[in-house]
Amino acid sequence: MSIGPLGTVRRATISDVAREAGTGKTSVSRYLNGETNVLSSDLRARIEAAIKRLDYRPNQMARGLKRGRNRLIGLLVADLTNPYTVGVARGVEAACHALGLMPLVCNAANEVEMERRYLQLMTTYRVEGVIVNALGVKEETLRPLGEGGTPAVLVDRTIDGLTADMVGLDNGEAVRLGMRHLLEQGFDDIRFIVQPFEHVSSRRLREAAFRAALEQGRGAASLRGETIVLDLNDAHALARTHEALDRHLEEASKAGGRRVAYFAANGPVALSLALHLHTRYGSHWQDRVALLSIDDSEWAELIGVSAIRQPTYDIGYRAVEFLHERIEGAALPAREAMLQGELVARRSTVWREDD
Repeated sequence: MSIGPLGTVRRATISDVAREAGTGKTSVSRYLNGETNVLSSDLRARIEAAIKRLDYRPNQMARGLKRGRNRLIGLLVADLTNPYTVGVARGVEAACHALGLMPLVCNAANEVEMERRYLQLMTTYRVEGVIVNALGVKEETLRPLGEGGTPAVLVDRTIDGLTADMVGLDNGEAVRLGMRHLLEQGFDDIRFIVQPFEHVSSRRLREAAFRAALEQGRGAASLRGETIVLDLNDAHALARTHEALDRHLEEASKAGGRRVAYFAANGPVALSLALHLHTRYGSHWQDRVALLSIDDSEWAELIGVSAIRQPTYDIGYRAVEFLHERIEGAALPAREAMLQGELVARRSTVWREDD
């Protein structure tokens, strides 16, 4: 490293190292690429000393592009503030570190247009592959990557018309696990509460599994249930749904003897419900209605809300493994890895002696 005009810092180049070591750039390049067996011990020592004296740091992007590889992968997520996404990103980061990859994280903030723009940006960075956990990406948006030979792995949700590796939660089993727990605990009035689900595959699967479990459980004539759509992006619709839920609780209370449970399809829905119920009924709202959520957020543990915990770290790690195999040339049919959720039963849904 040296000081340039006007005091600016200029990083040492491979030419500087070669000059300092008294050799050519080819020998330095071989040293950097690990081809030390073709260099004499004296030359290796001189190059190593020159690199240390100059504080030389190779431009990995430039070296990768020269070889046609840059070890850069894209991670496109719908919402980086969602604890689910944070967990997946941790797994992605760990797998990238283990496999010598570098993730380029793009947060679309639940904006479909941002998703499209970020995917275009990834092509300019020549990423070697992409992991997509997005809201509204369409097949034609990802097609340029696929046609350019850039593999993609989908996380949590499929994209209509696109055949690609997929990693996520076994949604059907997760819902069945939650429903078995609620029925075993004696709940006979269950509302499955989900964001608009028509265009998001994981939500559709969870809602369908709920209806199937409800139908199967209707051998008990007293069992009631319904799907409620909660649109977190529409304040007026959200308020109307909260009001309808309040009316439902009041009616159940007047009828007497009914045990009501709300089954939230994900963490953001569960948080919206918990905040509203706390505002409406105070700190003892769980004496009135139980809450079970897919996604186990830290706040859920704090207030005793039951959850189906997703293996988010493992999902992220497996997605990178799939992608790495594709980058290295694996030519296999599209694969699915649907991982199991874990029931974490807490006070909210567990029958208590004072009930």
